[in-house]
Amino acid sequence: MSDSTRAVREEDTFDVGAADRWLREHCGADLPAGEPEVRQFAGGSSNLTYLLRYDGRELILRRPPSGTKARGAHDMGREHRIQSALAPVFPYVPAMVGYCSDESVIGSEFYVMERIAGTVPHHDLGVDLPPEQVGQLCRTVIDILVELHQVDVAAAGLADLGKGAGYVERQIGGWTNRYRKARTWNVPRFEKVMAWLDRNRPEDVATCLIHNDYRFDNVVLAADDPLRVAGVLDWELATIGDPLMDLGSSMAYWVQADDDWAFRRFRRQPTHLPGMMTRAEVVDYYCERSGLKPDSWTFYEVYGLFRLAAIVQQIYYRYHHKQTRNPAFKNLWLPVIMLERRCTRLIARSNRR
Repeated sequence: MSDSTRAVREEDTFDVGAADRWLREHCGADLPAGEPEVRQFAGGSSNLTYLLRYDGRELILRRPPSGTKARGAHDMGREHRIQSALAPVFPYVPAMVGYCSDESVIGSEFYVMERIAGTVPHHDLGVDLPPEQVGQLCRTVIDILVELHQVDVAAAGLADLGKGAGYVERQIGGWTNRYRKARTWNVPRFEKVMAWLDRNRPEDVATCLIHNDYRFDNVVLAADDPLRVAGVLDWELATIGDPLMDLGSSMAYWVQADDDWAFRRFRRQPTHLPGMMTRAEVVDYYCERSGLKPDSWTFYEVYGLFRLAAIVQQIYYRYHHKQTRNPAFKNLWLPVIMLERRCTRLIARSNRR
């Protein structure tokens, strides 16, 4: 994992000594003497992620943010359980060290995992590759998503994560309600978009394990081979659901070189590089590898963009109501406006066909 860390922000501090004592007492962790140096990862806008740097060993601690949280979100026990269960059947999850449900230890629940050595592509790829190898890496990343969607959830002990058929309907209703609750005066109502999604929702094409936040900046490129993916991170939103909905969520983050300036302004991953597939090429490649094919991709594309707008707005809501002082959240209302306009254009184009 590339060391994109900084000093811990004041509002995100915790009792390092208490966390260290808990690790030694409850996890049987063979830790070097002394408390760890703690750094905070700069990326991410949901759960807080820290580097615990001991002498000769590095661990990762994850905990929820402060402030109002969406119901069911930021469940550290669930995130820990999913990765623990996946480890024998999906070799891209970090090794879990332990989960603490006792909020009196550091003020919230948390879990700790081993750090995966390698590079996490953020705004830039982080490694120097020619276009043909960028294309190879792009295909590898999509192949791993296909592989995840083929995991036997019953054999992994994760069949109870989902509610079965009706995932598409539940997602449209759920994100509609979450957006309405998080809306502030300075962002669009999204009512026409939400109504269109509800009218045009298809039946589930399949039911499988989905990551729900699968993108380049949630994968780790191996330290010894940047064309190999060593790990997949951030399992907070993983569940049992429709694989095309998962792909649609991923494509909402996929900013390509020929997108308009407003969309390119909010790019957070290196999908614009020469050699990267376009969104349309990714969808075609995924469908070829998975054997799935949508009746209309527009629905999944609009869903992904609307869902992203709701996620961003939930984060901005905390800043707007002074539940966090993180300056990175100050202008998140702007991409919400941009995403609404993008959804509206896609819907209009679809209606003209």
